[in-house]
This record gives sequence, C-alpha cells and structure tokens, in this order.
Amino acid sequence: MTKSQEDVVRTALEVLDADGLAAVSMRAIADRLGIRMNTVLWHVKTKARLIDLMADAIVAEVLLADLPVAWRERAAELVRRYRSALLAHRDGAALVAGTYAAEPATLDFAEALVGAILDGGVPEQEAAWTCWSIVYFTLGLVQEEQALPDRSTADLEVGDRPALRRVASALASQDFAERLEFGVDRLLPTGR
Repeated sequence: MTKSQEDVVRTALEVLDADGLAAVSMRAIADRLGIRMNTVLWHVKTKARLIDLMADAIVAEVLLADLPVAWRERAAELVRRYRSALLAHRDGAALVAGTYAAEPATLDFAEALVGAILDGGVPEQEAAWTCWSIVYFTLGLVQEEQALPDRSTADLEVGDRPALRRVASALASQDFAERLEFGVDRLLPTGR
C-alpha cells in the first residue's frame, strides 16, 4: 500500500527516468506500485497535479547551499545546478517546462535566483524578468540537449542561407555547458 504522495511522485520519477515523459500515467504508476489507480488519484488528484509535483521534486534537487557570495557568480552557479537537476532525469526539462509549479522547491529556487539578482542592485521588475528569461533559456537549452540522442546537429543543412552558412559550425555546437555559460553571461545584467 502506498504510504504517501511522496511515494507516488518518487514512483512517477522512476517511470519518467525508465521510459520517458510520454510513459508517465496514473496506470503506469499504479502498476509499478502494485496498487489500484484510484489510490494514485487519491494522492495526486489529477495528472496535471502529478506533473507539477514531479517538476517540483526535480527542482528540489538544486542544492541552494554553499553558493558563491558575489551575486553574478551565485546566480550563474544556481543556473548550472538547475541544468544539472534537469539533466538528471530523462525528459526533465520537457516535464518542468510544461508546468507552472508554484510549489515549495520551485519557489525556493526562484527566491535564491531573484535574490542573487536583486543583490546586484538590479531593479525589481528587471530582476523578476531576468529570472524568467534565464529559466526559459535553460529549459530550452536542456530540452535540446536531452533530444540529441534522437537528433544530431552535426549534419545541419542550411541550404542557400549565407548568414547561416557562415555560422553553421557554431550553430551545430553540442557544447551545451559552454552555450549555457554564454547565455547566462548575456542574460544577467551587469548590476548597478
């Protein structure tokens, strides 16, 4: 018998890691736990709620301790850790991107990132929108990275597009860590 909502979420993450986001279902979780589907529903109510809880569990893996003191370095390190948490789960970025999980771990991560940006003297609205921009950028980059086993940018055919032909090797770069650093550096304001 399932003891808690955490058991359901943990099992859902196991299904995600084993078989991907498309395989996550109430039935798959119930089967894996050896219980009835109604018991799963009792703990999470809906699939949308389950996905929100799974997203929050993934974000909970972002360690918020032992961060650099300097605000830009702290913000960049938080984003690196966020990327690592997403990559730790098959389809992790796709799952998190499909939610608006105002759950404790997600809010704690946002608090840490926005707090770092505010510590740089960045105005409140700019700090909030910078947080969103960095999160969206990271989710998109990690979704691309997680899709690569099925796709390759090495054979990028740009056709008769001279500008794209000039930058084709950079577009095809699979150095996602370097691309993350570049993007975060550009998205983080210089502070005041």
